[in-house]
Amino acid sequence: MDRNPSPPPPGRDKEEEEVAGGDCIGSTVYSKHWLFGVLSGLIQIVSPENTKSSSDDEEQQMELDEEMENEICKVWDMSMDEDVALFLQEFNAPDIFMGVLAKSKCPRLREICVGILGNMACFQEICVSISSDENLGQVLLHCLYDSDPPTLLETSRLLLTCLSQAEVASVWVERIREHPAIYDSICFIMSSSTNVDLLVKVGEVVDKLFDLDEKLMLEWVRNGASQPLDQPQEESEEQPVFRLVPCILEAAKQVRSENPEWLDVYMHILQLLTTVDDGIQAIVHCPDTGKDVWNLLFDLVCHEFCQSDDPPIILQEQKTVLASVFSVLSAIYASQTEQEYLKIEKDLPLIDSLIRVLQNMEQCQKKPENSVESNTDETKKTDLTQDDFHLKILKDILCEFLSNIFQALTKETVVQGVKEGQLSKQKCSSAFQNLLPFYSPVVEDFITILREVDKALADDLEKSFPGLKVQT
Repeated sequence: MDRNPSPPPPGRDKEEEEVAGGDCIGSTVYSKHWLFGVLSGLIQIVSPENTKSSSDDEEQQMELDEEMENEICKVWDMSMDEDVALFLQEFNAPDIFMGVLAKSKCPRLREICVGILGNMACFQEICVSISSDENLGQVLLHCLYDSDPPTLLETSRLLLTCLSQAEVASVWVERIREHPAIYDSICFIMSSSTNVDLLVKVGEVVDKLFDLDEKLMLEWVRNGASQPLDQPQEESEEQPVFRLVPCILEAAKQVRSENPEWLDVYMHILQLLTTVDDGIQAIVHCPDTGKDVWNLLFDLVCHEFCQSDDPPIILQEQKTVLASVFSVLSAIYASQTEQEYLKIEKDLPLIDSLIRVLQNMEQCQKKPENSVESNTDETKKTDLTQDDFHLKILKDILCEFLSNIFQALTKETVVQGVKEGQLSKQKCSSAFQNLLPFYSPVVEDFITILREVDKALADDLEKSFPGLKVQT
């Protein structure tokens, strides 16, 4: 330097700097003093003198002052920082938010307060503290009865966060079980909301609840089913009786209209239902419900997911939703083959879809031709369990379903399938490669029928699979 350094800028001296440093929250640059001011403002909003207002002031209570909204939204953003979240916890901010939720009629303010609690609950220590507060738990569950979609969305996000913490999940499951009205509220949201973000998040909550507690799932399946499932609900002035499966179906249709890729959660809920007999009956026992579920899922696998013009790699993105969809279709097919909506002409498109997915699976598993891997027996293995656990699950579901359909094929259907190409040599070979050896009797019976329809094709397939023991 060719000159003396400039003097320090005017401002805080050393003592003031130390004070300012003490005002910071943890290692952040956020001010404790500023945060105290915002929280004090919240306390004022819900203080008795402000809440005891006349009906003329009710409309004003529904609005949030713009400056206050900006300030509290900053807290919402800050609460994603663990230091800030812990500081809010130490300052008993959850009690303040609980007071707001219990007394305020302002939807925006309620949404923000639940949102802050949702961010705080992402940290385990705070999640345990929030969950152990019985009063706060009751207030938060009451938010599920709110009519404001953003508040419902943040409440669902908070619940999902808590249900995902193993230490406190059972606490929330038990609380939800003790509030039967939550079932009605969630069913109402699924059956009537057009907010896809909310539908997906509520679906995730239901999916998590059912995954955690089969008893609760059974209670919800049976709820609203006191009258025969195959009879329409009588119209009355009383509150409608919600049935779970039609509500799930309505939500799935709405989500599909926005983005089919978000259907995963609702398909998994249906799959969970098919793991218990009451769940299957809730789907298939009411003809209209069973038909609607079948038609939606049939359309998804035949015209939406993993289509012939999609690259094989698409299977990696769709494997979980496909596993759920085919699992539910298979359960319906196996339990209600006499239903009108399961007419035999549905078999050929399903066979086509099942084989197409299996062929894509084979493509996904192929090694690049220029691979320099050794040719040992170990590297030649194509066992899906080594490559992808989810693909292995999907393959098992596909093969079981395909075998069930093959068993139901009549000579007339085989004639049609050969003629239209669903049962060509290539497709039959792909099916056999996956069905053998576990489903050998099914394949052998199919070959016997095929010989009556197209002897040359049957002979070709037998030559390709010499292990088959087919009676001539």
